[in-house]
Amino acid sequence: MTDTANLVRGAHRPTALPARAHFSSGPCAKRPGWVASELATDSLGRSHRSKIGKARLKRAIDLTRKVLGVPDTHRIGIVPASDTGAYEMAMWSLLGARPATMVAWESFGEGWVTDAVKQLRIEADVVTAPYGALPDMGALDQDRDICFTWNGTTSGVRVPNGDWIKDDRQGLNLVDATSAVFAQDIPWAKVDVLTYSWQKVLGGEGGHGVLILGPRAVERLESYTPAWPLPKIFRLTSKGKLIEGIFSGETINTPSMLAVEDYIDALEWAESIGGLNALMARADANAAALSDWVARTPWVAHLAGDPATRSNTSVCLTLPGTSEDQVKAMVSLLDKEGAAYDIGAYRDAPAGLRIWCGATVDTADVVALTHWLDWAYAQVAAA
Repeated sequence: MTDTANLVRGAHRPTALPARAHFSSGPCAKRPGWVASELATDSLGRSHRSKIGKARLKRAIDLTRKVLGVPDTHRIGIVPASDTGAYEMAMWSLLGARPATMVAWESFGEGWVTDAVKQLRIEADVVTAPYGALPDMGALDQDRDICFTWNGTTSGVRVPNGDWIKDDRQGLNLVDATSAVFAQDIPWAKVDVLTYSWQKVLGGEGGHGVLILGPRAVERLESYTPAWPLPKIFRLTSKGKLIEGIFSGETINTPSMLAVEDYIDALEWAESIGGLNALMARADANAAALSDWVARTPWVAHLAGDPATRSNTSVCLTLPGTSEDQVKAMVSLLDKEGAAYDIGAYRDAPAGLRIWCGATVDTADVVALTHWLDWAYAQVAAA
C-alpha cells in the first residue's frame, strides 16, 4: 500500500461534501427533493381494505406498470416481507413441478440455493461463480426451472441482457431483480416471474415486495400443487385459481400505507423526469462517473472484471494491497466526515467498497464522493 499511497499522500481535505451522502445499497437514497411532509396522507389511518386504501394500492400497481413498461400479459402484486418475501413466495409456490437449476454468484443467490436444496429439497442443480464473475448463462438447460438474480447486489455483477433466454423454454425463469428494475432494461417476454423491493432502486421504505407473474407462471400456479404446506402469506391460489385480488390492490396481509404513499411519490417523480429511460440514464451516468475515477486511480479496481457485466447500481470495488481493517477505517472516516454513509462491502463479500449509483443518486454527489475517497485513502495509508 505504501507505494501507491505516495501518489495521494498530499491529497487535501475536500471542501465540498456531497449534497446527499446516501450511497447505501439498501435502503437507498430518497429521490432528489424528497420531503416527508409532501407525501399524500389521506390513506393513513384508514383500512387498506377501504375504498381509498385499495385505490392507493392500485395506483402503486398501475404506476409500476407504466414506468417499468410491464405488458398487460403480466400481473403485478404487492406482497409482504420485501424482495425476500416475494421471491420466497414464488419459490415455494412454483418450484418442484420439474427439475430446477439454481444460479448463484453472490450472497443473495446463494440464499436461494439454500432454500431450494436444504428447505424445499427439490431436485436442483447448482451453478455458481465466484464474486466478480458471472456463470455461463447460455449453457443452462432451459427445460428446467431457472432461479437467478438479474443484478448481484453484493458483487456488482449483472446479467447484461436476456438474449440467452429461449422463447420456447419449457421451464420457468424466476428472477430476483431487486437492484436491477428501474435501472436496467428487463425483457418482459423472457421473464416468467420477477421480484423486487422498492427500498432499493427507488429509495422507498422497507417491508414490502413486488411480485410480477407472466402467463406461464400463472398457468403453473393453477395446474400444480406443491408437495409441502404453504404458509398463508405465500398462498397465491384458492381452489386451484389465482387470487386475482392480490394483483388489483388487495394484499395478503396488512401493508404500511405510509410506505405505499412513499413508493407512489417515487414513481410519480420517475414519471415526471421521463420514466424508465430517464432513470436508466441517471444510473448509467452515476456508474460512469465512478468508473472514470476508478480508471485513473491506481489503488482501486472493480470487483466485476468484465465491463459488460458490471452493475450500474450496486458498484462493488476492491482495494488491492489494502487490508480489511484499513478499508473499514476508510469507511468509518467517510461516515464521520458526512461524506459517505454505508459504503462498506456486504458482510459475505470480499473486503472493499460498495457504492450505490441508482437513479435516486445525483451524479454531482458521486463526483464529490470520489474526492473524499482519495482523501480518506491518503489518511489511512499515512496512518
